[in-house]
Amino acid sequence: MLPTLVTQPFNRPGWEYEEKYDGDRTLAYKEGDRVRLLSRSEKDRTANFPAIAMAIASLKPATLLLDGEVVIFDKQRVSRFQLLQQGKGEPVYAVFDCLYINGKDLRPESLPARRAAVEEAIGQSKVLLASRLLAENGMEAFRLAKRHGYEGLVAKDLSAPYVEGRSTRWLKVKVHQEEEFVIGGFTPPAGSRQHFGALLLGAYEKGKLRYVGKVGTGFNHATLTTLFQKFRPLIRKQSLFADPPREKGASFLAPRLVAQISFQEWTADRKLRQPVFLGLRDDKRAQDVVFPETTP
Repeated sequence: MLPTLVTQPFNRPGWEYEEKYDGDRTLAYKEGDRVRLLSRSEKDRTANFPAIAMAIASLKPATLLLDGEVVIFDKQRVSRFQLLQQGKGEPVYAVFDCLYINGKDLRPESLPARRAAVEEAIGQSKVLLASRLLAENGMEAFRLAKRHGYEGLVAKDLSAPYVEGRSTRWLKVKVHQEEEFVIGGFTPPAGSRQHFGALLLGAYEKGKLRYVGKVGTGFNHATLTTLFQKFRPLIRKQSLFADPPREKGASFLAPRLVAQISFQEWTADRKLRQPVFLGLRDDKRAQDVVFPETTP
């Protein structure tokens, strides 16, 4: 179940407001002693997070399906996608839903019933936690999210069943802008930088890859080297952007890689202002990266 993005915080009776985490969306399956952790694109991540898999395997329910986010927190207890990408810290699993438990399908149940199942199933654990409720009032929840520096909040209709796909009964409100974009090329390095200067980013609109700007910050030497190695087999002579940028010496790529980008805002001509590279995402296909609903 995926939330729909809205531009403004709100308060509605019969809704709850949870912290929005900045990590990898993950489904956790438990059947007896067997555990699998699957990404949004159905990639098996069990070996990536052995401590989380072991913690789930030790839970009492014989069969279990949890939905949540694998995250790493910084010293201020704020989840950071960059920390997860770089492996800096101990991953934990923030669980916000329970779809099955002991053979019972909970998807038709209300959110409070499913959350009660989450809390009962995971108990006390260092690597498993129930998603944090911010405040009963949506406006106060947004103020708390902003004060603590969270990515945002997710508002949920308490009466809603769990349904697959995008829903308007889960709504997300972002404190700061962060989105996924396709890497469609790169500029040559300048000065002491090696491998490349900036990434050329895009998003799909009506089947065409549209240019949204370039990002040249957020890289260290290791990141530059790793990315360039991934770029080599994808280099193409012709741009696949429908509206290619005028960048001297630019190299273009087949649209396969997806980057997580934070930025200040969208400009009037739909370009990113002050973008920063956070990491690559391998849990989303490039063709699924479309313009966010809130672009100008």
